[in-house]
Amino acid sequence: MSTKGILTPGQCRAARGFLDWTQEELAERAAVSRGTIRDFEKGRHALHRSTETLLTAAFTTAGLRLVPREEGGPGVLCPAECPASGANDAAA
Repeated sequence: MSTKGILTPGQCRAARGFLDWTQEELAERAAVSRGTIRDFEKGRHALHRSTETLLTAAFTTAGLRLVPREEGGPGVLCPAECPASGANDAAA
């Protein structure tokens, strides 16, 4: 499934905040540069499809569900099995 256009800068910030991840932590988990995350979150540029896929995978691996606009989002959900406390360890 293509993730192009699903992840918004606000969702990225919200998901990081929910997981208590810094930009550096997300960068490491998604194997992208911190600058890419910083610039995307500030709205300086859109993400390449492959980068968006990596970021989305990092969040879903940690247990989050990204809600696209067509499903009532954009938003971030934590299903019942999501480790809301101790989320820093979820994708380690």
